[in-house]
Amino acid sequence: MNSEQLLALYDQEMRIEVEYPRIKKETLEHVIRFTGTPDPHGGNFILHSNLDSENADQVIDEQIHYFQSIGHPFEWKVYSHDRPVDLRQRLVAHGLLIQEPEDAIMALDVNQAPQILLDPVRADVRRLTDPDQLSQLIPVLETVWKEDFEWIHTLLGDDMRGNPDFLSVYVGYVNEVPACTGWINFHSDSQFASLWGGSTLAQHRRQGLYTGVLAARVQESIQRGYRFLTIDASPMNRPIAASRGFQLLTHAHACKWQPTES
Repeated sequence: MNSEQLLALYDQEMRIEVEYPRIKKETLEHVIRFTGTPDPHGGNFILHSNLDSENADQVIDEQIHYFQSIGHPFEWKVYSHDRPVDLRQRLVAHGLLIQEPEDAIMALDVNQAPQILLDPVRADVRRLTDPDQLSQLIPVLETVWKEDFEWIHTLLGDDMRGNPDFLSVYVGYVNEVPACTGWINFHSDSQFASLWGGSTLAQHRRQGLYTGVLAARVQESIQRGYRFLTIDASPMNRPIAASRGFQLLTHAHACKWQPTES
């Protein structure tokens, strides 16, 4: 399968057909819309659109009006191959804010995974089984990304309790202290599983922890019959993913909108 075919499959299965637990999905004429809770991490987003230069502004207005009417913030994820070519600029003109830097959307065919991801994991990597253990992720994530990650308790915790087949969370330890994190979503009726949260404390990089957490997720996905893994790679993670066999499919920007107070 060449890159164009894989990108087309990604669009079909991970943007058009994909489902998420606890989040309402609507397949509208021009967009695929997901609606969750009013929380900033509550699952409100546009993941796919079918627009042209004639209808784009009207559809953007319609989506803003919808989310304004329910008082939810939302994210419009714009991929570099989306149309019209100036979609991102149109969103900005309508008041959405582009999040920087852009993500590299990358994929790995597990049938072509390098041996290092298939060998037994030698680092101290464990799969979490209790939502109360999620507090172990937060110091790592907040140190690496300089953001608030308290939402992890709700977002991942709810899935660990109610949808355990959808989510697996892994932590890499050094002397019993969390030093690396990563989780994986297993999408139903799909060949794809998606990787998230890959983060390693600076003082513990280049010690095999990131590769160990990645390998644990790759091996679980193979055991569960998935063919492809995807990652929204930050500039920090893209070289590592590329060195582990992931190929670049496209790029994406998150464009975010907040409701105005009435």
